[in-house]
Amino acid sequence: MSLMSPEEIASLAPAESSIFPAPIPVQCVSSDEFMPQAQTPKQKEYENRVKAYGKNLAEKHGMARRAFFKSASGMATAFLAMNDTYGPIFSVSEAEAATPEMANERASSLKGQFIMDMHTHFLRDDTKIQSFLQQRMAVGKAGWNPALVDKPQTIEDLKFANYLKEMYLDSDTKVCCISGAPSEIVGDWFLTNDMKVNARATINSIAGSKRAFAHAIFTPGYDGWLDEIDRAIEVLKPDSFKGYTIGDNTHKDLSKHPWRLDDEKLVYPAYEKFVKAGLKNVCIHKGLFPPSVEKRFPHLLNHVNVSDVGKAAKDWPQLNFIIYHGGYRYAGGGKAEDAWEQFEKTGRIDWITDLAEVPAKYGVKNVFADVGQLFAQTTIVDPRLSAVMMGQLIRGLGQTNVVWGTDAIWTGSPQWQIEAFRRLEIPEEIRKRYGYKPLGEANGPVKNAIFGENNARIYNYSTVQRAELAGDKILLAKNIYEKDGPNRTNMSYGYVNLNKASA
Repeated sequence: MSLMSPEEIASLAPAESSIFPAPIPVQCVSSDEFMPQAQTPKQKEYENRVKAYGKNLAEKHGMARRAFFKSASGMATAFLAMNDTYGPIFSVSEAEAATPEMANERASSLKGQFIMDMHTHFLRDDTKIQSFLQQRMAVGKAGWNPALVDKPQTIEDLKFANYLKEMYLDSDTKVCCISGAPSEIVGDWFLTNDMKVNARATINSIAGSKRAFAHAIFTPGYDGWLDEIDRAIEVLKPDSFKGYTIGDNTHKDLSKHPWRLDDEKLVYPAYEKFVKAGLKNVCIHKGLFPPSVEKRFPHLLNHVNVSDVGKAAKDWPQLNFIIYHGGYRYAGGGKAEDAWEQFEKTGRIDWITDLAEVPAKYGVKNVFADVGQLFAQTTIVDPRLSAVMMGQLIRGLGQTNVVWGTDAIWTGSPQWQIEAFRRLEIPEEIRKRYGYKPLGEANGPVKNAIFGENNARIYNYSTVQRAELAGDKILLAKNIYEKDGPNRTNMSYGYVNLNKASA
């Protein structure tokens, strides 16, 4: 089922064949859950600039532009184009873009950086939701979108095999947590709890080391949900639990079981089970609920914002409450420009600022922000917003409580998000005005903590386990792949809006 209207669908095209495959996407991409934002004038400016820069430099080095953009210099060129479009936010030089040796040296020096992405997805082979596939097939058959007429569609790019490639071979990610999403429709779960755990076992068996973690989804209010927690703990042994306070995020119109983290009667019994089992990490989907979505589902607003985090965290100091997306509201059909306008007027960003203020208001230290989708949804629209959100989260929660996640592979290989954070810096003027500290070097203490050290600490990922990565079979495969195989695709999967945005 799609949450978009036929009129909205008619203006869409598949991202993988419709937008220029720059290392950093040139416009916003969505699934069929929300209408993607049309390309902004600034994004178009960036697209034109990165095309021109890439063409000139590719010709200089005797390469095709597409091949150039798969190189380290190509990635640097994209960030150079971003700086020339949005201002000096990313650490990059013209020399790095123009000199492959310099770019390769930098990339090589960072290749071993420990990156632990605890927010990743793929779709099950036997999924019945098939929204990515059925949506495109229906659009083609109806003739709404000429680009899809008579064109075979596939969602294989969103399944396990491509997940392995894009997470472990196409990016510098070392360790992943396999996540999922529940639904009122049994067959519409992205992955069942058993499937996630089986995938974890498969990856770790292939690697010969612990490369994969897995969530178990808990669903307050569903029939037998507490029994499923007991079964998961006893049989599946998940690394953490994840919940959607919105209930059914895939089918918001069908959501019958929204809940709040601070519901003592309904949800606290689950926390008791987690604590008893020694599972301390509770991952919670929050945000991605802009005003346009609120108008359609106003009854869900009080469940999907972060107003329930503080009390729950104070009542359960034994648990870590890891808030996915940092609670950022303006993705999922919203506009980053709205978030930036709000920040300029008030110094706040829904619900990033609210989450950042929880520790001071409630006197807690067990609230964490996972940054999944923050870079994917804001870097390509207004990277100043990415910088400000990181500044607020670090200032409020502490650099020890901001953790890395990308929500990949919905937006393709996470390498461009990794590079964006490596190079990101909060502009000095904004730092001085709001009291944010610098993010620092790509492999400096702040970024190393967020990329991996914080997740390693809260998931008890030992130095012995980390050392085992240096000689496992995935590293061997990655070395062979980088030497002889294809490079990253730079593709984004989902839909793009072909309309032009107003200036």
